[in-house]
Amino acid sequence: MIKKGLAAALLALLGLAAIVGTSKFLMDREYKSPALTPPGQTAETPRDRGLADQRAEQEKADKEKPYQEAEYRPFPKVGSRVAVWVAAQLHLLFAAFVLAVPLFALIIEFIGYRTKDPRYDRLAHEFTKLLSVSFSLTATFGAMLTFGLIILYPKFTNYLVSVFSPTFLPYVGLFFFEAFFLYTYYYGWGKFSPRVHLLLGLGLNVVGTAIMLIANAWLTFMTSPSGISETGALISTWDAVRNFTWMPINIHRIIANVAFGGSVAAAYAAFKFLGAKTDEERAHYDWMGYIGNFVAICAFLPLPFAGYWLAKEIYAYSQTLGLTMMGGAFSWLFIIQAVLIGNLFLGANYYLWLGMGRIQGAQHFQKYIKYLLILVALCFMVWATPRSIISTVSEIRAMGGSSHPALGFLGVMSAKNTAVNILILTTYVSFLLYRRGGKTPTVKWAKTGNLAQLGIFLAAASIVLFLGVYGYFVEASVRIAFSIPQVLSVLFAMVSVTVIDVFLYKNAEQAGEPRWGQIAPISQYVLIFIAVTFTWLMGLMGYVRSGLRQHWHVYGVIRDTSVDAFTPTLGFATKVVSVTVLIFFLLISFVFWLASLGGKKDWEPRVKEGAKNNLPEPEDLGAAV
Repeated sequence: MIKKGLAAALLALLGLAAIVGTSKFLMDREYKSPALTPPGQTAETPRDRGLADQRAEQEKADKEKPYQEAEYRPFPKVGSRVAVWVAAQLHLLFAAFVLAVPLFALIIEFIGYRTKDPRYDRLAHEFTKLLSVSFSLTATFGAMLTFGLIILYPKFTNYLVSVFSPTFLPYVGLFFFEAFFLYTYYYGWGKFSPRVHLLLGLGLNVVGTAIMLIANAWLTFMTSPSGISETGALISTWDAVRNFTWMPINIHRIIANVAFGGSVAAAYAAFKFLGAKTDEERAHYDWMGYIGNFVAICAFLPLPFAGYWLAKEIYAYSQTLGLTMMGGAFSWLFIIQAVLIGNLFLGANYYLWLGMGRIQGAQHFQKYIKYLLILVALCFMVWATPRSIISTVSEIRAMGGSSHPALGFLGVMSAKNTAVNILILTTYVSFLLYRRGGKTPTVKWAKTGNLAQLGIFLAAASIVLFLGVYGYFVEASVRIAFSIPQVLSVLFAMVSVTVIDVFLYKNAEQAGEPRWGQIAPISQYVLIFIAVTFTWLMGLMGYVRSGLRQHWHVYGVIRDTSVDAFTPTLGFATKVVSVTVLIFFLLISFVFWLASLGGKKDWEPRVKEGAKNNLPEPEDLGAAV
């Protein structure tokens, strides 16, 4: 066997040598120029000349190649659209947080200034601790978004620049002033007089809002362009800024930013509460979480009304966009939205109900919680009921259509408008009961005031229910118009009842101070849940707003001809949004951690027991000097 193996190896070597020798012989016999080759040079073959000519032709073609502007450029792995999508969403989330926190921090600081209560000043200062790193992250993702648009969508970006170039210089200037006000406001805490510091906070909020208004113009122009000709040529930059959906999105975003910022600040307080070591720390962060959640709820209650206004303006601009939004490709996404908003209402109410446990004398209100829970659950179910159900062919035949014969009536806007307005009233009642916990009015007209408040609630609820039922018997345009008196009745009820309640419980007898810190730990997880749900909802609604354009960069003006010129499926969109939300909370957790370092002691080197400390004593340093 060994001999056979050696023989086979020898034959293989001989064969290889034969192949190499034959190849060398043939190469040496290749045709060469008969001209005498100078010493030290290799004779040129026709193949060499051919390759040289090919290189020369390529170099000439490269030099004469005309400039062509790239319309799109690919992004590796995830694609250009997803890359810009994630960068834009992260930028908007951090921008919303940076715009919202200074607003309620300023209000809290002003309350502390007026009441001379240092707790409010400390609370406002702690809120602003979250701004420094968040502002840097906002700018970072803004730069990523800008470069992403320039590199990946150059033609579209050039068009936006041609329309909005007059707004860029003010935007950059305002951004500089925002940085000035923000860092001066934070690092100047306690270094300026209270009035000067409040003016710095006011300047920060004014500049931040102005930045948002300019950026919203760029955004809304893509959905509802104006100020341009039919071919897209610019007629008026101001008209392009003041397009159909600009003001609705401004109002909607201001309210949503405050709700979002309050929820994230409350989540920070919950994070600190769960890690607190002392009762004093728990009391402080319990109070901070309550304030953050209070801000979020106050902004959240009118938020659906701003959303209705925005949807109404989208319908007014283009019925095609409106039908696509509510009755087309995005209709099922609004069912997800209803589930998320319903969870927000449940979470907000649950936190208020848990909070009653920290108030002495609030126990007699807890008997109403079960009724409030029933109302919240019923409204939640109505709001989350779809008009059309995903069914098999046999199920559709059995139902006589895609809508359920009974539940289908709950899927139209009359039912949903009614449900959300009752849900808002119910949440407001929960807050009112929490506010009254442990208090006894001392005014003579207390009974009359309570009856007046009850009458206002019943009147508002009756109007909402009547118009909701009557909407089934009128045409669509009238039914849509019914949402306005429903909204106004609820707003009137909340404002008027609040005014009465303020005077009703002025100088009221109180059974005891709230026992801050004495609340079930699950309440803190509720605050975190609310923040995550808010963030997820914002990402999802951002997808709706952008996706409405479908295959248009600027609706009706610049068509999207890239490989991504299609509407992503709902499943794909939710995955992208979920990943973005996860990235945001990983980064905001880093912000929380950095903010918590300020309260820790400075690092000191460890000295082993029995070891001599070689560091000089202070008096030795003084003597040396």
